[in-house]
Amino acid sequence: MSRTVDRARHHLKAHPLALDAVLAAGVLACMVAGSFVEPHDKDAVSWSIHTPEPLSLVLMALGALALVFRRRAPLTVLALTGSASIIECVTGDPRAPVAMAAVIALFTVASTTDRPTTLRAGLLTMTVLTGAAMLAGPLPWYAQENLGIFAWTGIGATAGDAVRSRRAFVQAIRERAEKAERTREEEARRRVAEERLRIARDLHDVVAHHIALVNVQAGVAAHIMDKRPDQAKEALAHVREASRSALNELRATVGLLRQSGDPEAPTEPAPGLARLDELVGTFRSAGLHVEVARADHGTTLPAAVDLAAYRVIQEALTNVQKHAGTQAKAEVSVVRVGPNVEITVLDNGAGEDDDPDNGGGHGLLGMRERVTALRGTLTTGPRYGGGFRVHAILPVRTRAAARDEPGEPV
Repeated sequence: MSRTVDRARHHLKAHPLALDAVLAAGVLACMVAGSFVEPHDKDAVSWSIHTPEPLSLVLMALGALALVFRRRAPLTVLALTGSASIIECVTGDPRAPVAMAAVIALFTVASTTDRPTTLRAGLLTMTVLTGAAMLAGPLPWYAQENLGIFAWTGIGATAGDAVRSRRAFVQAIRERAEKAERTREEEARRRVAEERLRIARDLHDVVAHHIALVNVQAGVAAHIMDKRPDQAKEALAHVREASRSALNELRATVGLLRQSGDPEAPTEPAPGLARLDELVGTFRSAGLHVEVARADHGTTLPAAVDLAAYRVIQEALTNVQKHAGTQAKAEVSVVRVGPNVEITVLDNGAGEDDDPDNGGGHGLLGMRERVTALRGTLTTGPRYGGGFRVHAILPVRTRAAARDEPGEPV
């Protein structure tokens, strides 16, 4: 039974219009029931049953119907129910409880708007309804029914304002708690970032010291290798020890910097253009027709450039397979042009969705970041006649490699 009640409550909360319709039906039933009761004698406590006037029944129905839309237009509903109540106060004898709809509408206005609006609407409703009942109604101005209208409209406005204030208070507490939670999380992330930055600086200092030592000892070994081989061996031993220490420091510090969900460090070297045939073979086995043309034989690329070239081709072919259709054909070319190596990937765009941007991914952005980081350029876009083109220009020598070569300007 309780489960059924909870299910009905959740359904009504999810459909506020249905909830208001149920409320309007209940208010209509109460108004109709109250209209059939009449004091038998003004000086007695006994009661008798009478039939309400047709106009009163129409006004009660209109007031209840207006309550169905009380959440969508609270002020309009208040005006309609207030007008129906004024007509009943002036014409009803005995008077039907049409003002009940106006009280509910005033409660809705107070609970859904701000306090100034509630104050203005409440005072206006109380004054107009009570004044109409006292001055133009069939009962004496001091009748209890007139004072009852004043009291019930005041109670409706006060209760609605109390509900609105409590709702605002609860919302403020919830927002304050959420803000405090976000502040704690941001503070924790900031402290973690600061600690990781400090660890990275320590790593830089330690590794830079060992690498400088390796550089010095290697230069000494190369200088005295022929004349004093014993001292050269000793220098190489220092090189080995310093490099081992640098690797240990690097491994330990990077282990601290890793997130809990980060993948394990790879045990094989980073891929490069030497594995291009293997990469293309995986796409061919998946059904993509790929042709490769290379004119970079004899070119040795730095590790960063080699990896970037491989990733550009990999991502471009992935986009072809995802967006260009199953009947697509791709052409890959790797050409050495002066101090650069140019990577071009073309497809014929056989599919309906041949634009990689339509997939919502970040493949092109990742390629551009890789190429730009190496001081290269990347251009992408549709081809004339259909298809897509990815063209990357990568420098054969990075800035660090050029700096290490003798005679090159830094």
